[in-house]
Amino acid sequence: MKKRFLSLALSAVMVCSMAGCGLKSPDTATTAAATEAAKEAAADGAAASGDSGAAASSGAYDTANMPEVTLVYAEVNPLDTIVGKIGSDFKSKVEELSDGKITIDLQPSGVLGSENDVLDTMLGGGGTIDISRISAFALTSYGGQKSSLLSLPYTFVSRDHFWNFATSDLANEFLNESQENGSGVRGLFYGEEGFRHFFTVKEISGIDDLKGMKLRVSNDPIMNGLVEGLGANPTVVAFNELYSALQTGVVDGAEQPIANYKSNAFPEVAPTLILDGHTLGAVQIVITDESWSKLTEDQQAILVEAGKYAQENNRANSESMENEVLEQLKADGVNVVEVEDVTPWQEATKKVIEDNTKGYEDLYQQLLDMQ
Repeated sequence: MKKRFLSLALSAVMVCSMAGCGLKSPDTATTAAATEAAKEAAADGAAASGDSGAAASSGAYDTANMPEVTLVYAEVNPLDTIVGKIGSDFKSKVEELSDGKITIDLQPSGVLGSENDVLDTMLGGGGTIDISRISAFALTSYGGQKSSLLSLPYTFVSRDHFWNFATSDLANEFLNESQENGSGVRGLFYGEEGFRHFFTVKEISGIDDLKGMKLRVSNDPIMNGLVEGLGANPTVVAFNELYSALQTGVVDGAEQPIANYKSNAFPEVAPTLILDGHTLGAVQIVITDESWSKLTEDQQAILVEAGKYAQENNRANSESMENEVLEQLKADGVNVVEVEDVTPWQEATKKVIEDNTKGYEDLYQQLLDMQ
């Protein structure tokens, strides 16, 4: 199937929702009702914030006459991760604002496949997956030239740096790329899952120890270039096979955000974590155009408002969640290696940055300047 990339800015989403004349009424539930695990995971959080004109305010929706609809939301990680919490927050707010007329069937822990599997399903149509949380680097294989810049190593020096971008006008330009490409999906909002770090089966103390190691990557040119720049061997392994690959020696290590590392039990088989922070895990929550077009204007507005709520919760809580998990890992005996000087890592990855910013040098410089 034709793989193409995604995502639409919040402001553009709202324009579509307000101009949606001729939209079809939503079908009834596209899948079975949400699992009990997903229902129990949904919890209320902080109040929504953001662009006050992007969606109708809470309580302004005609829920009495609103058709019922179920939207399937795919998440590759467990619900107790930072990105799992994004899904739970989004679900709870959508269902609250719609008085239960919109059900978010949150399917976590990769039960619907890897991110690439989910994207293939969404882009292929058929309506079995409506919404998903997708990481920026997963999008590079689907033609996302601008969004691939978000996953280049050492682009974001801090969380504030990322959120300066994610809440800027420039973010809209990145999210609009999918609409311009006619991908069949659109973005609802940005989020982040924490800085990504390498972890290994054997004990290491620094960058030189990675040389010659087999490090797991997804099928992504930027990650391949990053690993090669470090002198290691990129090895493609599906995420749901990574635990066994580490256990059996198929790979010597991999990389993930701290919360995902713990929740997927990787410390059991790869107990050394080196805090190199090569990327901040930028994520987008996307919905298929097919699913969007079946919603009423009020239902579309509810998704946008719930997205702002989930995004703000993510911004407020991700760092404290990450720090809490890191302390738990240390207490559990994980060998956590601090990186005091990131300069050698930056020098080693210059080539992958140069190779993937050709034609976008000015745009990439704008990203760097937002720190």
